[in-house]
Amino acid sequence: MSVNYGSKRLVVGAHYGLRDWLAQRVTGGLMAIFTVLVLGQVLFTSGPITYEIWAGIFASQWMKVLTFSVILALLYHVWVGMRDIWMDYVTSIIWLRLSLQIFTIVWLVGCAGWAIQVLWRL
Repeated sequence: MSVNYGSKRLVVGAHYGLRDWLAQRVTGGLMAIFTVLVLGQVLFTSGPITYEIWAGIFASQWMKVLTFSVILALLYHVWVGMRDIWMDYVTSIIWLRLSLQIFTIVWLVGCAGWAIQVLWRL
């Protein structure tokens, strides 16, 4: 005979917990490392930082790819955070939550397009 102690918990929701927690930490860490690298380049530049020096930091192809990777990490980081906010705080009006999520996706895709344009001047 099976004995059941306590109440049985009904688990609902999307079950993103560990994956989202890990995604936030990994993308946040990547953005922090990138920030330290760029700050190091800026701080150890002698003389005033002109447009040419600033553009020179991002001129090489590897830096453009790294920067775009960090931008993608930032966009994913924002998506996870905003999706969680919409799911946690907009609970009673489903169409509003869906509209906010769609708006967030469209806005983030627009930001990705803008980032490509800025980095590669398409």
